[in-house]
Amino acid sequence: MTALDPADVFRAEAAELLACLETTLLDLGDRPEDRALIDTAFRALHTIKGSGAMFGFEQVAAFTHDFETAFDRVRRGEVPVGHDLVNVSLSAKDYIRGLIEEPEASAPIIGEAILAELEQLLGTTGRPAAAPLAPHPEPVADPIPMVEGGWQIGIAFAPDVLRNGTNPLALLDELRDLGACTIVPRLDALPELPGLDPESLAIGWDVTLRAAVTREAIEDVFLFVRDEMTLTLVPVSPAQPDAAPEPVEAAPGPFAPPTVTAPAAGLAAIASVEAPPVAPPAIAPAAPTAERSPARRAEERPASSVRVEAERLDELMDRVGELVIAQARLSQLAGLSADPGLKGIAEEIERLSARLRDTTMSIRMVAIGALFGRFRRLIHDLSRDLGKPVEFVTGGEDTELDKTVIERLADPLVHLIRNAIDHGIEAPGRRAAAAKAATGRITLTAEHVGAQVLVSVRDDGAGLDAARIRAKAEEKGLCAPGAVLTDQQVYQFLFAPGFSTAQEISALSGRGVGMDVVKKTIESLRGTIDIATEPGGGTTVALRLPLTLAIIEGLLIRVGEGRYVIPLAAVEECVELPAGERGGRGRDFLNIRGALVPFLRLRSLFGAAGEPELHQKVIIVAAGEARVGLVADQIIGNHQTVIKSLSKLHADVATFSGATILGDGTAALIIDVGRLVSGGGAEGARAYQEVA
Repeated sequence: MTALDPADVFRAEAAELLACLETTLLDLGDRPEDRALIDTAFRALHTIKGSGAMFGFEQVAAFTHDFETAFDRVRRGEVPVGHDLVNVSLSAKDYIRGLIEEPEASAPIIGEAILAELEQLLGTTGRPAAAPLAPHPEPVADPIPMVEGGWQIGIAFAPDVLRNGTNPLALLDELRDLGACTIVPRLDALPELPGLDPESLAIGWDVTLRAAVTREAIEDVFLFVRDEMTLTLVPVSPAQPDAAPEPVEAAPGPFAPPTVTAPAAGLAAIASVEAPPVAPPAIAPAAPTAERSPARRAEERPASSVRVEAERLDELMDRVGELVIAQARLSQLAGLSADPGLKGIAEEIERLSARLRDTTMSIRMVAIGALFGRFRRLIHDLSRDLGKPVEFVTGGEDTELDKTVIERLADPLVHLIRNAIDHGIEAPGRRAAAAKAATGRITLTAEHVGAQVLVSVRDDGAGLDAARIRAKAEEKGLCAPGAVLTDQQVYQFLFAPGFSTAQEISALSGRGVGMDVVKKTIESLRGTIDIATEPGGGTTVALRLPLTLAIIEGLLIRVGEGRYVIPLAAVEECVELPAGERGGRGRDFLNIRGALVPFLRLRSLFGAAGEPELHQKVIIVAAGEARVGLVADQIIGNHQTVIKSLSKLHADVATFSGATILGDGTAALIIDVGRLVSGGGAEGARAYQEVA
């Protein structure tokens, strides 16, 4: 197994920290008085700085250090949080990401400009944007003011602090940044070489710091490791350099810290470090320390969470798919055999492969909330650039979807949200004239609907203007003047390439690109798009997507000599075609419990040779809001369908979303129900001929 590159581990974990920082900063824009948010942001910066320095990302560490130093004024309550501060902090976060991902493309002058703007904001007091924060709570111990002479500091860490990734030398370097230091190691507890454990810390340090700094400044150096150490601080005046240190009580941790004894003679003598009388637990929670190695943190993850490369999951899914195909072949052979032993083995393998398939697919499922969180920054920036206050509301963040679907869903949602803010939500003046709230609202939700996921983007803007869309469509030759069209048909013109109703071209709209990309992407995911609008009340764009793109449950049917698969999620029921309808061609209607349901004859669409079966079957499927019947010669039964993509030569075929391998080794095409229904007979026949 190839070992992970520590730098790659740092990049992955830095991406998580930066995402956390962005979310925290956006929350600060809404709740500037929230002290916990400020501490979270400071903690993320401190961790990125420490880990970056450890793994050679010096530019990242240097810039983050300056950012952290400036932001520390906010943490101390000296400067209020306002929207300008949040915006420049987000720019700083983007610059840090650039230094990590593309250091060569990140110009230092940009970082200097960001820091200059940040320092200018932090140097301004009495800003009306927000009330000053309450001062940070003082430590439990009696506060000691700034000392002119300096400090004597005793440092003793828990023996297993190195296993948790803490770098004591980096912390000593931070002490040096405060002023001139004399550092003396404590070596009396150091074991002989044969008993030396390189991952167990057996030394401590006595430090004399000659600088006029506060107790709080020293404690901040050890902010994230206080539960893994004992720290002693004694103020020293020029006339009394050797005062005995007083222990500073450490926060309770998962184990007892080592006991530090400082002799009365002062720090010149060596103090003893006594190990705790009981061994630490086998698995202790990793302390959230800045200097802890990302590679070490990856190893320390709980057993319930393991970082796995996406490529390995894809490879596992491919192997499971091959297993499902082999199992189908085995089941078919067992069905032709009279050997009960073979039948038993085939049934057992079918059961195991089904469980393995479900388990593997569940591993690929990801909560969609991770995707939703990306759009907070998008909406924040668009709201600022367009001068439209917008509130972002989400729902159903726990809804799970195949990771491949989520990855490909990001760009379509970006286009939909941009259009909703740019075209949907009115400017503040128009909203006031319409007696609406000054702040617009974008609502992004997800929910399971059967074996599909419904993702909806809704705005509370002006709604769609069907007449204007139709006029633009006629102007571009997309429809004939006077043609009878429903509103839904008119709205579909929005997804035509190059279509736009914008009066002028801007940085956000007017070129007619974006919505056609949305449609192509959603259709490539075997999904559908529905639009609902209310004049003056807003628009909802609903995306219906399959849970997975790898293996689905399908209904295997026969049409003539060919076999096809219909996704079982789209099937509502199956009925027999009435005798009076068996001789017709084209599109007809069935009466299903008082409702007229149109049906399509697949033999006609696919050009099947020979005479139809005497007892044809109708499979009633749902395509969006419509219910349609598909007439087949035979329903063979349920089939675990491993989806295989069609070749590039058939990339434009709309009626079939892919193919699968059957138990006898032959291929069966997978019917795209939505495309087949919307395309009608002509497109279906053409698609079949192209594939055949």
